Formats: sequence, structure tokens, C-alpha cells
Amino acid sequence: MTDIFDFEQINIILEQAYKKNNAPSVTLISALKKTPYHILISTLISLRTKDQVTLEASMRLFEKADSIEKLAELSENEIAQLIYPCGFYKTKSMRMKEICKILLETNEGKIPDEIDELVKLPGVGRKTANLVVILGFNKPGICVDTHVHRISNRLGWVKTKTPEETETALRKLLPLPYWRTINDYLVSYGQTVCTPISPHCSICELRCVCHKNGVEKTR
Repeated sequence: MTDIFDFEQINIILEQAYKKNNAPSVTLISALKKTPYHILISTLISLRTKDQVTLEASMRLFEKADSIEKLAELSENEIAQLIYPCGFYKTKSMRMKEICKILLETNEGKIPDEIDELVKLPGVGRKTANLVVILGFNKPGICVDTHVHRISNRLGWVKTKTPEETETALRKLLPLPYWRTINDYLVSYGQTVCTPISPHCSICELRCVCHKNGVEKTR
């Protein structure tokens, strides 16, 4: 491969690497609990939280509240106890109660299927909204977290300063068939190969075309 914009070949390489590693927690949850409700809540739990903690906290909560109506019946403190020790668990439990109230009062408890509507909910940013649209509604979206933002810039695909700018740039750059999987693939790759500090360039199959932007030390 000689072109960093050979998306078909890069997708094959990333897919092969992805299959060797565990999927991100929200993706695993979506395979078990496929409704937009489960995707939204597990994604909120996942923010600034390790995958294993997210998975365990989400499953504990869903055992008690498998729908937005049942979640609304729990107190803020009960939710906090169930999702502990995820990061900012008290704030997240408060946001969940606010979301329940809003959706039950204005949308019959249904999760919106449009990004612009999802981001109006408390605590829901574009990353969360895109994941809900992709995994919950099987619609196209590009979810950009720290791994996607970092690797897209490192490879030389984009030159952006924020995840929001990266999402906009990738929507223009990436062919539609690669939108749904780019987050899973790059999150997995960023956790195992293209790590934030001292990436494993010696074993990376993209090393010959990667621009290595911002990389100071490699392994």
C-alpha cells in the first residue's frame, strides 16, 4: 500500500486488527441489548470510564431498569449506586433522571433518532449521539472520540484541533460504507497499536504511509 487515502485497504487492515482484540464496551452491549435506550445509557456511562467498568455498570443497571420507564422509577441515588464506580457516577445519574423526565414528557419515552435532537438532551454530545444513531437505529454516523481524533490526525487524514472538527472533516473525506465501523476499528487500534504515547509503529501495518504527525517516540 502506498496511499494513506486508500480507504479500502486501510479498512481491511484495521478490521483484521480489530478481530484480534476485544470490541469497545458499548459495541459489546449493543450486541446483547440492541435498543436505542440501552445504547444511549451505556454510552453515557462509558464517558471517561474504562471499558470493563462500563460493561459491568451498564449490565447492573439494566438488570434493574431495562427501559426508560423503569429507569425513571429509580431514584438518583439508586442509579448512582448501580453504576458506581464509573467516572462522575453522581453527575451521570442526575443526567439520566433529567433525560427520563424530558423524553417521557415530550416524546412518549422514545429516544430520538436524529443527532440534532439527541444533542439537546442533558449530557449528550456528538460522540454519544452518533453512537446512538449508528448502533441503536442502524443509520450512518461518524463517532469521534479521543482515539479517532488522534489517529485521524496522526495518519494525515485530517488536520484538526477538536473531535467536532474531526467529525466534520471525516464526513467529507470517508466514503459512506466506512462510517459505521471507523470508531470501533480506531478505538481498538488506539488501545493496542496506535497508543497515545510511544505508539507501536514497529508492528503497525500502516507505518509505511502514516505521516506520524505529533509522534515523538515510537516502539
